[in-house]
Amino acid sequence: MKIVFMGTPDFAVPVLERLIKEHEVVCVYTRAPKEAGRGKQINKTPVHLLAEKFGIEVRTPKTLKTEDEQQRFCSLKADISVVAAYGLILPKAVIEAFDKGCINVHASLLPRWRGAAPIQRSIEYGDDKSGVTIMQVVEALDAGAMYKKGEVKIDGNTTGGVLHDKLSVIGADLISEVLSDFDNIVPIEQDQNLVTYANKLDKEETKINFDDSAEVLERKIRAFNPFPAMFFEYQGERFKLLKATVEDIKADAGKIIEGQKALIIGCRDKALRVDKVQRQGKKAMQIKELLRGFTFEKNIVL
Repeated sequence: MKIVFMGTPDFAVPVLERLIKEHEVVCVYTRAPKEAGRGKQINKTPVHLLAEKFGIEVRTPKTLKTEDEQQRFCSLKADISVVAAYGLILPKAVIEAFDKGCINVHASLLPRWRGAAPIQRSIEYGDDKSGVTIMQVVEALDAGAMYKKGEVKIDGNTTGGVLHDKLSVIGADLISEVLSDFDNIVPIEQDQNLVTYANKLDKEETKINFDDSAEVLERKIRAFNPFPAMFFEYQGERFKLLKATVEDIKADAGKIIEGQKALIIGCRDKALRVDKVQRQGKKAMQIKELLRGFTFEKNIVL
């Protein structure tokens, strides 16, 4: 099958790898390279780098809303387009450009968690499972009919990074299965009564609010690990929280209950024992390692 692939981050890489192995990828669309660092080094997306490795044409338009870009897309004359975390809105002309349409590899069990951050929100809100849905792309956000799903369990050790990696592999397997039997699969419409939305991650929500419950904060710490990471500030320095355990201890919200042999901080109801932390400008480490040469003053309120 002749395919146009549209994707950007690491999540999309296993999907593209599978498509290259099993089909003819005629072109790859990805987000434009960004300048980074003092030397203004050009950083290409993971999908861009993979496509170049295999000699596939790469296009990086800032928008697909112009008539010229839409005509360029249609001129590729592929059978289908496949999307995985692309990051640009697809207009109707692009969605309907090819005979078999456009399908998306979405990192949730639709209709649960449409939107930008389904991986993190599923952990944050205490879901016991997540997964990937292969779906038709329509103009409405993640509202298309579903071809196939694959599930994975979420437990108390699941972080956003762990779930991301599992789902990217599941996505590659599912896209392979769907395309191999595409003409025989009847897509199923989503139940509109079960729709939830995964809002885009906001930096403002990464500063930990100890007035929340300990259980909610523990889930959010896991969900946002490794990115964008929850944090608190102590003596003008930022500490990222990467892992914590709920302790059945009552204390004022934000109060440091213990800061020498362990780091325990009060929350609205119980407390959090910090297990893994990243000090500003330093590598991530277990809290015991940090406390060998650094202590937190007891009874201080963060």
